[in-house]
Amino acid sequence: MNRPRLLARLATLPAAVLGALALAGPASAHVEVESSHAQALAVDAVIAFDAEGESATAGIDKVTVALPAGIAPADVTLVEAPKGWTFTPTPDGYQVAGTALAPGKSAAYKVKVRQLPDASSVAFKSLVTYSDGQVDRWIELPKSGATPAHPAPVLKLAAASPGATPLPAAPAPSASVPASPSPSAPAPSAPSGEPSPSASAGTTPSDSSGDSSDGLSGGGIATIVGVGVLAVAIVAVLVRRRRLGGRD
Repeated sequence: MNRPRLLARLATLPAAVLGALALAGPASAHVEVESSHAQALAVDAVIAFDAEGESATAGIDKVTVALPAGIAPADVTLVEAPKGWTFTPTPDGYQVAGTALAPGKSAAYKVKVRQLPDASSVAFKSLVTYSDGQVDRWIELPKSGATPAHPAPVLKLAAASPGATPLPAAPAPSASVPASPSPSAPAPSAPSGEPSPSASAGTTPSDSSGDSSDGLSGGGIATIVGVGVLAVAIVAVLVRRRRLGGRD
């Protein structure tokens, strides 16, 4: 409860009652916590919270919790909450929120913790928000045995069972190695000093082996020239003989 509301209520009380309250010391926490699994290293422990509604005009619409060391936001799941309320992890804890409850009604909910830490107690610092914007901060821890004015809800834990150990962290996904080279991987380069498989042996696509597919070879041309010379010689001999025969 905030200070103005508290002072307003105290002003209506008789002096005798005020004296008794002063002797009684600070009030107990207004966010209660309990669990049937309140033991160090307990697995899947269900924890129940009860945030008391302390306003006569506004209802609770959100409870924000900072988790103690040893409990990560990802290790907490919602079990039960007021109808229509939702559970949202935060960087250091979680938030349970929804439509505002009736004024004076407590916000009761339950969460499940993957594993409680190896400790004697755990504190769940809580902010209780009302529909009018008022925030009650139940975040203070005891100092030198004195109970603070706005104490955080603290769950005392029994000693761990014999043989109980912390759960292993979730393994990180291992990188898989392909059984065969990727189709897009480049072909291995040739060793230094050796030609690349795609390099030509001193030729280009337009080079030939020395013979033209549409011309005559050097030997063919020489044969034709030789035949032509022989034919001319024969013709010359025949012509000469005819001339000689004509003189006789």
